[in-house]
Amino acid sequence: MEPRSECPISAAVEVLGDRWVLLVLRDVMFGDRRHFRALLTGSAEGIASNILADRLVRLVDAGLLARGTAARGQRARYSLTEAGIRTLPVVCALGDWGLDWRPGGGELRDRQRFLREQGPAFAEELMDELRVRHLGAPPGPHDGPGPFARLDAAGREHADLP
Repeated sequence: MEPRSECPISAAVEVLGDRWVLLVLRDVMFGDRRHFRALLTGSAEGIASNILADRLVRLVDAGLLARGTAARGQRARYSLTEAGIRTLPVVCALGDWGLDWRPGGGELRDRQRFLREQGPAFAEELMDELRVRHLGAPPGPHDGPGPFARLDAAGREHADLP
């Protein structure tokens, strides 16, 4: 996929500038949804199957996702590539903007607040964990729960309130 111009912002927007692309990436990253059906039924925004199929093809063509080979009758599994993993800070920055400028509440906002509070080092931990999950990288040493477990716990704190 060749960009229309030499501008890096334009080139990034050509790939990431679609609402559904970013939400699919969010669900693969943070929801660990890696199969078509899980992405379709797990989408809080209610993505249509034809739109999801199109966006998965786009993400594979753009090199952000890899589609695993599936035997006849089996489900294909999608994995983030390194380029896809490196979009995590972009997704986090968009979430920060949403916290500041858009209304809402609930578990997902609490998770985003936690992401913001933890800062760039936590985003690096998340990307390292995504490399383990999606690229087969060896896990790094860490004491206590991993970054995704801590992120999930931050979101559940809101759900436990009366």
